[in-house]
Amino acid sequence: MSHDGVGPRAVMRSVAFLTAGVLAVPALAGCSEKDPAGKPTAGQEIAPAERGQIADGGTLRWAVDALPETLNAFQADADAATSKVAGAVLPSMYRLDANGRAQRNPDYLESAKVVDREPRQVVLYKLNQQAVWSDGREIGAADFAAQWRALSGKDTAYWTARNAGYDRIEKIERGADDLEVRVTFSKPYADWQSLFSPLYPKDVMGTPDAFNDGARRKLKVTAGPFALDTVDKDSGEVRLKRNPRWWGRPAKLSELVLRAVPRDKRTAALADGKIDLAEIDSSEAHRITLAARDKGKGNGAPLAHGPGAALTPGKSLRSWAIAHGSDEEAADEEILARKKRGKAVAKYADEQSSLRGFEVRKSLEPAFTQLALNGEEGPLADERVRRAVARALDRDELARVVLRPLGLPAEPVGSHLALSGQHAYADNSGALGGQDTKEAQALLADAGWVSGGPVKEEQKEKKAAGAGASKEPAGSEASEASGTPADSDAAEGPDSDEGSGSSEDSGSSGSSSSSDGSDSSDSSTTSGSSDSSSSSDSSESSGDDGTYIVGEDGKPGDDKPGENRAPALLVPAPLAELQRVALLDQAYVLGVHGQADKAKKAKKQKAGKKQRIGKKGLAETEKQRKKDGPGTSGKVEKNLAHEGRSQFQHGGAPGAYAPKGTAAPGRAAAGPLAKNGKPLTLRFVLPSGPGSQSLRAVGERIARMLERIGIRTEISKVADESYFKDHIASGQYDLALYSWPASAFPATDARPIYSKPVPAADGSLNVEQNYTRVGTDQVDQLFDQAIAELDPGESRSLVRKADARIWAAAGSIPLYQRPQLTAARTNLANAGAFGFQTPLYEDMGFLKKGAMPRVSPSS
Repeated sequence: MSHDGVGPRAVMRSVAFLTAGVLAVPALAGCSEKDPAGKPTAGQEIAPAERGQIADGGTLRWAVDALPETLNAFQADADAATSKVAGAVLPSMYRLDANGRAQRNPDYLESAKVVDREPRQVVLYKLNQQAVWSDGREIGAADFAAQWRALSGKDTAYWTARNAGYDRIEKIERGADDLEVRVTFSKPYADWQSLFSPLYPKDVMGTPDAFNDGARRKLKVTAGPFALDTVDKDSGEVRLKRNPRWWGRPAKLSELVLRAVPRDKRTAALADGKIDLAEIDSSEAHRITLAARDKGKGNGAPLAHGPGAALTPGKSLRSWAIAHGSDEEAADEEILARKKRGKAVAKYADEQSSLRGFEVRKSLEPAFTQLALNGEEGPLADERVRRAVARALDRDELARVVLRPLGLPAEPVGSHLALSGQHAYADNSGALGGQDTKEAQALLADAGWVSGGPVKEEQKEKKAAGAGASKEPAGSEASEASGTPADSDAAEGPDSDEGSGSSEDSGSSGSSSSSDGSDSSDSSTTSGSSDSSSSSDSSESSGDDGTYIVGEDGKPGDDKPGENRAPALLVPAPLAELQRVALLDQAYVLGVHGQADKAKKAKKQKAGKKQRIGKKGLAETEKQRKKDGPGTSGKVEKNLAHEGRSQFQHGGAPGAYAPKGTAAPGRAAAGPLAKNGKPLTLRFVLPSGPGSQSLRAVGERIARMLERIGIRTEISKVADESYFKDHIASGQYDLALYSWPASAFPATDARPIYSKPVPAADGSLNVEQNYTRVGTDQVDQLFDQAIAELDPGESRSLVRKADARIWAAAGSIPLYQRPQLTAARTNLANAGAFGFQTPLYEDMGFLKKGAMPRVSPSS
């Protein structure tokens, strides 16, 4: 689990998903004859090519975040690099296809099936007779048995990260011959296909010492298309070489090198020719796209972007005049600035020239970003408040904010337990209901949160006391990126033909932008870097503590009748796409709520003081909103995977809606809500690092949505290193954004994330990975039933029922599938943005001269 990345499956299975409320829900789509799983929202983009088109030999240098701490995928500190090594050098009985579904791996397994169900479940594996370890020994029952004993949890001397599934095995024995392995389970296990992938040799699993220490830095015996050659800490490289004993299709590459390159240095590494394949962020993707666009202009043509793009002829002339003027001190400073700028321009141009040999391949990661609501204590312990938060969200809009600028499908995720295309997927979001401001307000009213009262008095006192020192000083991030129409610095939005997440074309990375009104045209910042440091410096120098309370800036809460201004928020960059949707939001709020307030406002206002939307315009606006839904284009999605929201009608899930007759407040933001003299303010924790801009943009958009129903949010930006450990895992938050990987085996992998927290012996709460602290016995029971149900269809139906109840409890709200952007050399085939699919390492390679890859399914 991460807010910035997804760990390997071996680690992922020790973290699962969330649990939810005790609610009755209607029949699910799983009962339909049609498969509700649908297809992946986005296909993979790997430049597929036939093996005959790929040259033999060559070295592929693949960037990873860091060298793996261990090569044992079943240890707690295994990471994504561990997973890559294991996938290339070790057996896996099953691997995932492009739909995220487990498929038998014929290189190791001829067949595998359940041969007995009573009195015990028995699975019979028939191994490929050519499958051997690199020392020449056949892969067999002894390896399966050693791995079971190590991971069963019975011997605590093994330092394992998990034992899910292995703890249900009773015995493993040889079958009719050496190629057969019989696995007998003590309890039925539906996800038996998740086991023995990867499979380690008995040399690694046979003893605790070998398991704990022997496979951390070396793997003497392997059985994949590649074998481990060296792990070099000094150079930051793991080097894999062809396995001479490999019986399958020979690897096209002679070497595969995993090189540790930090995310913020990958543009330079790509330009310097140090790596051939790397996951990148949107600003780096934008630079590569620009480099490809500039390819036909020639090397001598000036670039319309980068550190020199903002230097107009007028500014250039002024700079020359100062450098040659009579003021020697000013001239010296200007000469030095011109030299620095010249070097930055030259370096940027050289990098752009080198980046022309790369292209961006994009898809969606097998992971989704969610809004977590901490239900342990405070206002969110009341499920009505959690549901009100959920009903205030326009998930379609949030998905568009992140994915549309990248040219990726902007579909909100409809399940906590699977993603579109996977077997267990069904859109169960209808169990909670879609965006509905009035319903959200009614839920808050039913929970006892009303506007006015002591909070208003407190605000007045605060304003009087703070007249000389505001919460967010001028020039701080909060005032910089208000998201109002005044933020017109982003005339060129991210909705560009390039599909990049960058908001600019002029040399900054696009991940952050200074809006303090200063002239930044002489900046020597290169395009690959971020401007966020200057922004943070400004905040620090002005006493900014990183906290901003939406609604306490004297603007949104003090709106005069007829006014509806967007709140000032900590937006990392004034992205045009964010502004465009914000303006639509304002128009919608004016349209929907204008009629309800019209009579009251008419008494308070003088005729002609404020302009109003005409009745005809209101009717058309409301009619279109009802037709299309908030934030949508009215497009009808025919795929069953996205029709789940229409299956649940009002009242379908008891408690998901306010009791009939509960009145909602007359205005969307009539004033601060209070209960027993306490204001309804939620602490929203967000990461502050340079790679978290999109999370912050989404978080601040969510804060704006919540303000419309009267909920204030106190936004706290914290360091990336402490974000999870010190805030999410410890429960020091009310609202937070982070991502979970999707699993092909949710009955096993999801349970720890959604299981009901239970008191530990020391009095603390044992939450496993359920960091929202929201869970129910019903969801636990459904997981238990699903994991023990050997009929695949019935097991998936139980998983979908569990998901519907998780939705209804509103402990977490899935938002969107994470974007996957990969930079790859243009002649590299069968590698890139893999999406769900397990990479086929033996098929990766460089195209022969003149060969062209076939069209990718996602194109």
